[in-house]
Amino acid sequence: MKKKPKPVDISSVTTYPLQDRINKVSVHDFATLPESKIDLSSFLASLPKTLKASDFLSLVDDIVAAYQNKKPVIVMMGGHVIKCGLSPLLITLAKRGVITGFAFNGASSIHDFEIALIGETSEDVSAYLQTGKFGMWEETGQLMNTAIQRAADTGSGMGEALGKQLIEMDAPYNTYSLLAAGVQYDIPITVHVAIGTDIIHQHPSANGAAIGAASFTDFQLLTALVTDLEGGGVVLNLGSAVILPEVFLKALTIARNLGRTVSHFTAANFDMNQQYRPVENVVKRPTEMGGKGYTFTGHHELMIPLLVQAVLSHLQLTP
Repeated sequence: MKKKPKPVDISSVTTYPLQDRINKVSVHDFATLPESKIDLSSFLASLPKTLKASDFLSLVDDIVAAYQNKKPVIVMMGGHVIKCGLSPLLITLAKRGVITGFAFNGASSIHDFEIALIGETSEDVSAYLQTGKFGMWEETGQLMNTAIQRAADTGSGMGEALGKQLIEMDAPYNTYSLLAAGVQYDIPITVHVAIGTDIIHQHPSANGAAIGAASFTDFQLLTALVTDLEGGGVVLNLGSAVILPEVFLKALTIARNLGRTVSHFTAANFDMNQQYRPVENVVKRPTEMGGKGYTFTGHHELMIPLLVQAVLSHLQLTP
């Protein structure tokens, strides 16, 4: 029969002075409330120096340092960032020289193009899907596919061609367009497409070979941007769950395969939910050899304005 265990006598355990313990939390890191009128600088300074608040402030410092040291800040973004009305904020950072390159998926390019064209975007998919009208809008497909064909014919990238199309047309809302801004301020914008995922691929003017050629040129261009991240560059993934994390991983692989050291840089993912590919292919795996990786979970319409304003505040720049 198994012997019944007796409760352990803890009267002889050793205890140690509390003052000798190393702690993870200190009142010195607690949030504070500014004594005077609250502005952004005092708000940021009041954040607790712990967990995501600490990570956020560190990321802002990394972006500021990249700008000051003339290192790349590459912003990869999904379509919802544009649909949330955040293009003007990103254009501001690009004009100031903080953001040095953008990478779009197909949806981003379409929403940006339509915003420039009519000042509106984002159709009711459910309503138009029932009648076969979903995505079948003449101007969007015709104009974008024409620009893409031109890109393929001239050996240029899709992002550049779309931006030039908007500039040549003098689209009425170009001031809200990142594609147009890319051309105006000589900022590379690459577009990375999976054929069949975008509404303009449904149009009779679509040419799969041209789409592939123009997007492949942009892949090569993004790879060139990635090779310069070493030594303090920053890459931000804003809301792309699949396409851009995969594209970034391949671009980074090519850079390293060609003998370039791309290890010491900062990567961050912003999204409403942390998905596998952004976390692994942007934040974790690429930074294992000496970089830094951050994840921030929240709504784009709150998190991205906070990030942009924080960077401008640290640089003491006005919007």
